Amino acid sequence: MKVYKNFLNVEEFNKIKDVLLNSNFPWFYQPEILINSKSLGYFQFTHNFYENNLVQSNYFNLLKPLIDKINCLSIVRIKANLLTKTDVNIDYGFHTDFNDDKVTTGILYINTNDGYTKFKDGALETSKENKYIEFNSKLLHSGSSCTNKNIRVVLNLNYIK
Repeated sequence: MKVYKNFLNVEEFNKIKDVLLNSNFPWFYQPEILINSKSLGYFQFTHNFYENNLVQSNYFNLLKPLIDKINCLSIVRIKANLLTKTDVNIDYGFHTDFNDDKVTTGILYINTNDGYTKFKDGALETSKENKYIEFNSKLLHSGSSCTNKNIRVVLNLNYIK
């Protein structure tokens, strides 16, 4: 796993952050969080930017500085996840993004909060805005909710380097 602090320059990051955290940004309610096809009894909001070899969002070009920086050969999927505040941190369970050694996962943290990404090997990355982590998509990891902000927002990218 690689960890990059202050991944994008401040201006590029703030453009993305300001749009994703704007009350007019279109988030889509997902009534279940599925881990390994099993419902956990929790919900989230998502926004798909790219999937199935197609741009899925009018906001896709907003991510151009991020896509340019990761310098990938091809994009598999890009989506944003929004989780709402909970009384205690809820760990949503270990999963893999793709069962394919060629696929890399990247997570860009949009806002700072006490949520985290935890890995099966015990590593834990806190949600700090403009931090980017990169790892093989087969690596077991788990996201969480947060307790100290109203929302936790991350961008999840899957791509081939």
